[in-house]
Amino acid sequence: MGAQGSNLDDVLAEDMHHWYNKFMRESPSGLITLFELKSMLGLQGITQEASSYVDQVFLTFDMNGDGYIDFVEYIAAVSLLLKGEINQKLKWYFKLFDQDGNGKIDKDELETIFKAIQDITRSYDFPPEEIVNLIYEKIDVKGEGELTLEEFISGAKGHPDIMEMLTKMMDLTHVLEIIYHNDKKEE
Repeated sequence: MGAQGSNLDDVLAEDMHHWYNKFMRESPSGLITLFELKSMLGLQGITQEASSYVDQVFLTFDMNGDGYIDFVEYIAAVSLLLKGEINQKLKWYFKLFDQDGNGKIDKDELETIFKAIQDITRSYDFPPEEIVNLIYEKIDVKGEGELTLEEFISGAKGHPDIMEMLTKMMDLTHVLEIIYHNDKKEE
């Protein structure tokens, strides 16, 4: 995450009360709904794929599956994104990519997520089809067209180029910056 990540690490550590106040100001009930998350991030008018991606991110952070993100889930998500160990992040990526929840990632799921990420970030450095093909060429050693969690983690960790691409594409520090800086403007 580079310099931005360490800057956000400092922000997270120094301003925990800021994050709590921000959370409570945005959602006085102490719970964030999917609609509130999209509003908080200014994600109106995005493509259907991008909207589905945000839905999936919300579902992965809603750890107890109650349809809301509470403050503990919120801070756990922020902490994972900023300070999570590589295995934790790869498990989260996998859960995010596995849209149908069958325990495997197929090419269509992965390509859909990568397209959605690009729609949100407006960063089109790598064509999603090329990324997916590269991942499956190197990681899908059995040639089944789908990856299990174990294959995904060991394959990503075993190929630095894939790990670098995943890290760049899945870097959500810009989302945290939007939340943090928009709130600072309001103060």
